[in-house]
Parts: sequence; C-alpha cells; structure tokens
Amino acid sequence: QLAATPLQQFERWLHDAVAEPAIVEPNAMVLGTLGEVPSARTVLLKGIDARGLTFYTNYGSRKAQQMAQHPDVTALFPWYPLHRQVIVTGTVTQVSREESAEYFATRPHKSQLGAHASAQSTPIADRAPLEAAMADLVQRYPEGEPVPLPDMWGGYLIRVTTMEFWQGRPSRLHDRLRFERTGNAADIDDPGAWRVQRYSP
Repeated sequence: QLAATPLQQFERWLHDAVAEPAIVEPNAMVLGTLGEVPSARTVLLKGIDARGLTFYTNYGSRKAQQMAQHPDVTALFPWYPLHRQVIVTGTVTQVSREESAEYFATRPHKSQLGAHASAQSTPIADRAPLEAAMADLVQRYPEGEPVPLPDMWGGYLIRVTTMEFWQGRPSRLHDRLRFERTGNAADIDDPGAWRVQRYSP
C-alpha cells in the first residue's frame, strides 16, 4: 500500500491527519537542530512540494543560528491518534525573499505584526517591551494596511535525505518503512530517486 514516492505517501497521511478531529495541528512538526547542545521545538509545516518541506521563522532565532552552523535537521510529525509518525531528515536552505514575501502576505494581520514585534530567542525581563512594540505596530499598520516583510524573517526549505513512515500496531511489532535518497539530490516526487527500506520496530 506504500506510495511510489515520499511526496505521495506524505500527502496521503497528511490528508488522514487533517481529517482526524483529535489532531488539532496536523501540520505541526518537531524540528530538531544541532548547536552546542541539540535543540528541538514545534514549528508549523507551511508547504510541501517536489523540492521538500517549507517552514518559516525569525532568522535571528536560536534555531536559525544553529541551522546556519549545522544545516542538517530532523523533523517529526507525531500523529498519535492515528498511531502514526513521520520522521524526516534533510538539509535546510533559506527560500527566496520573494517566496517568503508571498507567504507572509497570507498570514493573519496580528501574526504579521508579531513577526516585527518579537526579536525571537532574545532574553527579556517581562512582556512589557513586547506589548509596547505591538501597540506601536498596530498604530503604524492598522487592520487593512499592508505590512512589510521583516528583514529578519523568512522561510526554510528542508531538502529530504530520508522520510520514514511509522505505523503502530497493538502487538508492538510496528511497521517502519523508510524512503532513502539514492543520489546526492532528489525531488521527493521522483520515484526513481528513492529506495524503500523496512526496519525492525
């Protein structure tokens, strides 16, 4: 029943996750990065196509700093109610400024302002500076006014190296099927660029 490509299989399972009411954020993924110590946090998948997976963040954040030094990352989609998870490994690159601007324009107004207000991952004494920055931005860019893309904000593309599909079973003899890239670079919709390896649970 496995699809011919990682993209097709991921889209099937994402469709099932979206349809499952118990999964509140089906596009949430736990992103793991490398620094002085490993780090993980939840981000939202905002696009998947032949190139790979796309997400957005502040380019001054801790994860961005770590990815600048170590572009190898992992991403985990934990769809617990379906007894499924997808584990992705790959290498990140920044998407173009144009692609970031196109996505930024689709965000809710307050999310756009929040991207300007927060210097992500920097220490603050309390919420007062955030609230003051947000209040100023509300005055400068009222609802309905276009909000410019922040200089320090944009997208990343994960070019996939492996994509593992894990299906739980009551016996604990779970299914683990991993698409593994056979060349240096490959689109995830190219069936000839991937081999499938089954692993013991």
